[in-house]
Amino acid sequence: MARSQTDVAAAQQLRAQSFGLSAPDTDPFDAHCTHLLVEDRRTDQLVCCCRILFLNSGADIARSYSAQFYDLTALSGFSGPMAEMGRFCVAQGARDPDVLRSAWGAVTGFVDQEGVQMLFGCSSFQGVDAAPYADTFALLHARHLAPACWAPGIKADEVHALRPLAEGPDARRALAVMPSLLRTYLLMGGWVSDHAVVDRQMNTLHVFTGLEIAGIPPARQRMLRAVASDIATIP
Repeated sequence: MARSQTDVAAAQQLRAQSFGLSAPDTDPFDAHCTHLLVEDRRTDQLVCCCRILFLNSGADIARSYSAQFYDLTALSGFSGPMAEMGRFCVAQGARDPDVLRSAWGAVTGFVDQEGVQMLFGCSSFQGVDAAPYADTFALLHARHLAPACWAPGIKADEVHALRPLAEGPDARRALAVMPSLLRTYLLMGGWVSDHAVVDRQMNTLHVFTGLEIAGIPPARQRMLRAVASDIATIP
């Protein structure tokens, strides 16, 4: 976890590189978040980062970044602690699978320490053209929509509805362009909104993504906690 403003600034710089911004990526939410950094100790290079906003319950969800873009009225009734995971970025060329494993292990440690019962956030697709993601959006629509009791409503001015395809989604094409963060969410039982928000400022399309911790398969919980335990022993 970030120990100084220097650490936070490094994360903001990596975020800017990931989103193609000309200046460090900063916003008012940074001051209220815990910042998680994954560094390669061989080079001291920052290879991954994200920020986590802890909420006591759904009653606080209007404080979240996601609430700018989605109507989260349904989730305001969630009674347990929640955490929003945002700005999840991996450095270009950092292809070692241990990067993502380490990040999720650290998130797991945070979830357990704070008693978080739901993780949520925005999963971003590069660009604002929905056409390359037709199979992905169709797959999400067919298999991974949010339960009705938590489903986010439309709030943003510009959205793209997730629609089925007449011939059905091609799973290979769908997965080839699906963000790795979203794939991980779905493998753990996560779900998404029924629409993507067009975010022209960040040059992305994003879907709201939720994950109830109690619904994560036991085998995957054990694996994540094993990684979290390994991380906890690193000096």
